[in-house]
Amino acid sequence: MFAAIVLFLVAGLAEIGGGYLVWLWLREGKPMWFGIVGSIILIAYGIIPTMQTFPSFGRVYAAYGGVFIVLAVLWSWWVDRKVPDAYDWAGAAFCIVGVSIMLWAPRH
Repeated sequence: MFAAIVLFLVAGLAEIGGGYLVWLWLREGKPMWFGIVGSIILIAYGIIPTMQTFPSFGRVYAAYGGVFIVLAVLWSWWVDRKVPDAYDWAGAAFCIVGVSIMLWAPRH
């Protein structure tokens, strides 16, 4: 379970970080190397989830989506300095509950 959580966190940081660098390049006029590095990181993001041991692609990506939401809220808070409100936290908590159910519920 620890390895799965770490892979989800690494994938999320790669997706958000890579996307953010591309955003900075295209939207805020940063040098092209921001976009190139961001694109390389986004390629790595596409590879990282394949290291999960869960057998279903769809289930892994659905669960990852919940983790991504939480990481995006935290990124907005820490990097963009936009303090999440109660609705952000409630939504993030619901996502984590959903991820937990999807990944670790007993299956027949």
